[in-house]
Amino acid sequence: MKNKKTQERYSLPSDVIFCTKCTMSNQRPRITLDENGVCSACNYAEFKKNSINWNERDKELMSLLDKHRKNDGSYDVLVPCSGGKDAAYIVHELKHKYGMNPLSVTWAPHVYTDIGWRNLHEMTRVGDVANILGTPSGEVHRKLTKLSFEILGDPFQPFIYGQTNYPLQIAVQHGISLIMYGENGEVEYGGDMKNAFKPTRDYKSDHKTHYFSGLAPEDLIDYGLSENDLKPYMAPSNKDLEKNKTEIHFYGYYKRWIPQENFYYCVENTGFKPNPERSEGTFTKYASLDDKLDGFHYYLAFIKFGIGRCTSDTAHEVRDGHITREEGIALVKKYDGEFPRKNFDIFLEYCDITEDYFWEVINSWRSPHLWSKDDVGSWTLKKQIFD
Repeated sequence: MKNKKTQERYSLPSDVIFCTKCTMSNQRPRITLDENGVCSACNYAEFKKNSINWNERDKELMSLLDKHRKNDGSYDVLVPCSGGKDAAYIVHELKHKYGMNPLSVTWAPHVYTDIGWRNLHEMTRVGDVANILGTPSGEVHRKLTKLSFEILGDPFQPFIYGQTNYPLQIAVQHGISLIMYGENGEVEYGGDMKNAFKPTRDYKSDHKTHYFSGLAPEDLIDYGLSENDLKPYMAPSNKDLEKNKTEIHFYGYYKRWIPQENFYYCVENTGFKPNPERSEGTFTKYASLDDKLDGFHYYLAFIKFGIGRCTSDTAHEVRDGHITREEGIALVKKYDGEFPRKNFDIFLEYCDITEDYFWEVINSWRSPHLWSKDDVGSWTLKKQIFD
């Protein structure tokens, strides 16, 4: 299998440089480092800490909610939600603190974990939150997963399509004009900063670039899938969204976004429970718990960008003040790039591929500017933060 030319595809810098404040590198797509070597996510974290009046932001939120509030018993805000800590926190607070009538909307994982299934149902039962669960055709979803693994280097992309576009479909069907997502990942974790200082997201331009790796669901018709196959993954027409007066907002604009605090909130209010053991590839137990194929999304990020799950986790924990950079580096050295062995057989069966083919695809995404191969065939990152 030919090398996928990852560096060119994602416009990655040739020289790997690590942020001087956190553990993130300049290989994260669209991230920038300033003249002091500080990444855009760290600079934004400082901006959140020192320059935002959160009381004023809360007033902005209340004004927005009052604009969309309904008094006829119908749903007035939609929250895309897997049942994890972040969206569960949002939808519970919107209902019980702000008096909204929210509808949470879930796009089903590839293969549910026991803890993920439990947390989703506890959110509705303990948290007293309404939910719609959308589950796509299993055969189509498996085909899309294998295809995304091969041509995008991310088997999680079909879930991202559904997670992004299915809530738009439900919003139009139910006449809900306000959609509330969690954090703006581009500014919180490093990326395009164009939306850093506004609460909204432009579904016409941002989705394909920021969330779909430049390949929207409708583009996959060129790969042997029909429009009927792809319809559940596609957004409504712009005409229908405009008629619905659809607005997408980030809760993280109105609230200081701290994932660990969201976790504590949900343990107390929505019956959320963490994994009994840490997630493979990192040290945490409370994030991205819903899908047995989750680990391969993070593992492919490690292959493509040299950024594993532990790097991503430590970077925001450093910014939130929970650990030091030195502690983060030690954790990266211990866990980053750990292979998700636990569900490997499930992944192979789900995609209907062999182990040899799996490694063919994996190795095709290794960029020569990041990886070197020794005489016995072992791959090593050329530059790591703990070198």
